[in-house]
Amino acid sequence: MWALATIDGAAPALVVDGRLYPIAALAKAAGKTLPTATVEMFADWPRTQPLLAELAASAAKSGVAHSDAVAARFAAPLLYPGKVLCAGANYYDHLAEMGFPGAKKETQRLFFFFKPPRNAVVGPGATVVMPRGTRKYDWEIELAAVIGRTARYVPLERALDHVAGYTIAIDMSTRDFNQAPDQFYKFDWVAGKATDTSCPMGPWIVPAAALPDPQNVPLKLSVNGVVKQDSSTRQMIYSVAEQIARASELMTLDPGDVVLTGTPAGVGVPKGTFLAPGDRIDAEIAGIGRLSVEIKPPL
Repeated sequence: MWALATIDGAAPALVVDGRLYPIAALAKAAGKTLPTATVEMFADWPRTQPLLAELAASAAKSGVAHSDAVAARFAAPLLYPGKVLCAGANYYDHLAEMGFPGAKKETQRLFFFFKPPRNAVVGPGATVVMPRGTRKYDWEIELAAVIGRTARYVPLERALDHVAGYTIAIDMSTRDFNQAPDQFYKFDWVAGKATDTSCPMGPWIVPAAALPDPQNVPLKLSVNGVVKQDSSTRQMIYSVAEQIARASELMTLDPGDVVLTGTPAGVGVPKGTFLAPGDRIDAEIAGIGRLSVEIKPPL
């Protein structure tokens, strides 16, 4: 299986069998025409995806110079999504650890919040800057779906047809900024979720076919080598398909938009354990890979 990446410097590349190939060189060698920016590829994904698959299949014999993907410096795989839409409180085990055990789907309501794409989305490495003033900086591993077809009022049974691929995201959450107990609205989702560098993504995007059943995918997150989250998308309350169908009722989902689909149990806030500058986060999703980031001190 191949993956779509963006090399540090914003050049799109394909990852094939651990090797990194610049797409521009592959396309030239094959006499094909492809967009020069990753985000543009999703604007015409039904045409682009088969071309990328063809280039990936012939990459080893193309004669194009490649490098080791392990040693590569990746940017976020999508610079930049049109929208970053995030589902909140969407795992049964996460609800239980937050004080709501035994939750039933019929008593829940799927809700979303936004992250600002240009300011929140970063790639792997020492890329996450802790916001000034927070003492409760937390982690949330998330399966992220990248939209490849315009979606508006999409029926549930066709919702996954609109997914181009999947990547790993970490929803960096400023828990103390999020709380507003003395105000009538109680939660400030912008302050808690939309800070700069709060959405690491990567290391690449795998095509949707790489995850034929997005509701049966293991997720694991470690902080400084200690496992914190170890669960599965089976714990989702609302499936990826249900999220896309519902979101498309609220707004148009455009190609290149990203939907973060919720996080399982194991976040820091229930135990009062939070991040500090210098901490390393490794987020792994089976079928995709590993996204590793380091927390930098406030500016």
